[in-house]
Amino acid sequence: MKLSGGLGARKDLFLVVAAAAIGFVGILVLSLPGQGENDISQVFAGVGVGCDIKGNVSISSGERIYHVPGQRYYLDTKIDARYGERWFCSEADARAAGWRKSRV
Repeated sequence: MKLSGGLGARKDLFLVVAAAAIGFVGILVLSLPGQGENDISQVFAGVGVGCDIKGNVSISSGERIYHVPGQRYYLDTKIDARYGERWFCSEADARAAGWRKSRV
């Protein structure tokens, strides 16, 4: 995702706006290390539009694990783009990207 107009050259500034049932939510992301403009769109792909599968990177092993709603650690899992974590719209998308499902 790339901003157009006068800010088009600023590749470290992204604005993602997702509509919510009761209003609008804006997310401003500044200078995510190691995130190119194509990568950042994958981090926020589906935020606010029903893509609720959390792609988490294990701190201890570096393994890429996805969590679906209802799993034990789903609510505790936080997505942090700095670590390559992201959202997925389907389990098939997560598996195709090389992530495995949480075993608990």
